[in-house]
Amino acid sequence: MAAERAPPARAQPPPPGPAPGPAPAPAAGPEPAARTGLSLPGILHFIQHEWARFEAEKGRWEAERAELQAQVAFLQGERRGQESLKLDLVRRIRMLEFALKQERCKLQKLKLGPGEKRPEEPLSNGPVELEGAWRDGRRLLRQNLEELGYSDTIVAMRSRRLRALLCPQVPCGRPRRSWSPRLTLRSHFDAVRALAFVPCHPALVTASEDATLKLWDLQKPLGPKKSAALDVEPVYAFRGHRGPVLAVAVAPGDTGDSGDTGLCCSAGVDARIRCWRLPGLDSDPYDGYDPRVLRALLEGHADAVWGLAWDGAGRRLASCSADGTVRLWEPRGDRDSGTDGTGTGTGTGSCLSVLHGHKGVTHLSPRCPLTCPVSDHGVPTSVTFVPTQPAHLAAGFRSGATVLYDLEATKATLVSPNGGGRAQVNQVLAHPWQPLTITASDDGAIRYLDNRTGSVVHSVVAHLDAVTCLALDSSGSVLMSGSHDCSLRLWHLCPLRCVQELPAHRRKHHEAVLAVAFHPRRPLGASAGADGLAKVFV
Repeated sequence: MAAERAPPARAQPPPPGPAPGPAPAPAAGPEPAARTGLSLPGILHFIQHEWARFEAEKGRWEAERAELQAQVAFLQGERRGQESLKLDLVRRIRMLEFALKQERCKLQKLKLGPGEKRPEEPLSNGPVELEGAWRDGRRLLRQNLEELGYSDTIVAMRSRRLRALLCPQVPCGRPRRSWSPRLTLRSHFDAVRALAFVPCHPALVTASEDATLKLWDLQKPLGPKKSAALDVEPVYAFRGHRGPVLAVAVAPGDTGDSGDTGLCCSAGVDARIRCWRLPGLDSDPYDGYDPRVLRALLEGHADAVWGLAWDGAGRRLASCSADGTVRLWEPRGDRDSGTDGTGTGTGTGSCLSVLHGHKGVTHLSPRCPLTCPVSDHGVPTSVTFVPTQPAHLAAGFRSGATVLYDLEATKATLVSPNGGGRAQVNQVLAHPWQPLTITASDDGAIRYLDNRTGSVVHSVVAHLDAVTCLALDSSGSVLMSGSHDCSLRLWHLCPLRCVQELPAHRRKHHEAVLAVAFHPRRPLGASAGADGLAKVFV
């Protein structure tokens, strides 16, 4: 019996030395514990280690929970404090309303006289209706001003000043017919930053961040169905910029020479201004690149060029740059005599002057220096010539200021610090036959400045987001504005009101409409956006 109860795992080890004969077969029974790697002390050690780890994690959890409970208690205390403050403020407001109502009752008694009586109004803790008091106050103030010799009302002072400037010549009847989209131009691969109509032809030039400019013929007939194959294709693509193209301007009234369409200038991040000869609209879009389309290269800016503008005669070009300067150029000056060494006949143009904010103008030689100080108003963002004063130039700045320059006197003659309020001026626009400058700013407002005094004669909150671009039609009576709220709005200047709103472009990277323009001689309008499209309206 004792031999049966003895476990086979307790067998004696064999004696040392080689065992004669074959090795005995292993005894049948359960596998030894040494082979499985499990033992009772090891299991107990593992359980103790896991229990200690669990206790440590539990302690950390308890500490984190206590910290969160303390934060929750602190926030609840702050909330209760805010509620108490709100109740105290509401109590004070009600006390002030009660005192105001009492003062109004005393004022009415003084107006009625000592012998007359008026039924007392029931007192309440609700909001007080002050419209009657405001109406009486305006009436009394108007009477006092009329006695002093001032007949203008205070409520619509700026609107009357704007109507006094515009209404004698602007027709105030029904505005023009509604505008509707006609063409969508889909050839650029990135945002379209600028566009300009060719004055003497139904053509459009667009500039994009894909470093190209494209010329479009808008008279191409379209089929009855909407299809990508029936879209308008560009007549010519201008390549030469080494970065995004930010501004483009076509010379006004230029009929071109040798069968050309006109002269166009473009500028961008590469700080160079290129003057292009626009080819004829009947040219084959699949022809090879002609290097003679580049007429001149204007160098002088040290940073990106943001805006270009031609004067009314199409002889001088103004530019504004991130280097803080506004420059005046003569692109046609030496286009026939200059050469770039390649035989293409490309001239360099000439820089006439550099304007620095209100510091005045520095006369330069045909070669302008690359380093210029930044003006007191910061960086200029837009520039335009004033048609009513051909020797004057208006520029808008990041600081919100608008500066009027006299090019003959070589100095700034008028500074309007509130041209864009406290926000950046995105574009300045001069009225064609009135001494009026219109600005678009980042605060969503459009402002109208008097060029004689620099004061803001009227302002209107035009969009829900920054107003990026403006355009006036040839009659000067309809204004088009574009914004990052993805809309175009048409404004009739007399009376000043919005007559139409058009959904234009999709938002991309927090931007939408980037440029708008009217054709100077045809009923055409256009817009460009961050979605890489340009749209034509009729």
